[in-house]
Amino acid sequence: MIVDGNPIPNAPEHIQTALNKYGFNEYQHRTVLREYVGVDPKRTEWCAAFVNAVLNESGIPGSESVSNVPLMARSFLTWGETIQDPNAGDLVVFPRGKAGWQGHVGFYVGSIYRNNVEYYRILGGNQNNSVNIEIYPASKALSIRRAPE
Repeated sequence: MIVDGNPIPNAPEHIQTALNKYGFNEYQHRTVLREYVGVDPKRTEWCAAFVNAVLNESGIPGSESVSNVPLMARSFLTWGETIQDPNAGDLVVFPRGKAGWQGHVGFYVGSIYRNNVEYYRILGGNQNNSVNIEIYPASKALSIRRAPE
């Protein structure tokens, strides 16, 4: 699988599910995204809602299976199992904002290096108001999570 000219080796099915929404944004696709993620993407931070929707569509229980606040990115800190080295499709949770409860979550699709610094390529929602792939410093990851078996 290749996205933006970059390969995603051994991508699991849920990555294709997420890619089916690639490029959708909260302005032109507000209604479609609201129906898919269950919240208004212009009024609610929707990265966790997107991840949960993708997982559920793929038959994988989302963070609602382990948390009573599944719309929070950090709800994924107790989901699945903790791993050290991510594979395509694993979830990565990052901090966001200044409050300890804030965060961001998305699907790992690969790594790149710039100036000897590793960055994770993350496929997710609410990244510049859309579904896309952004890079985040690997060192900032709070946790890497693999889906429960």
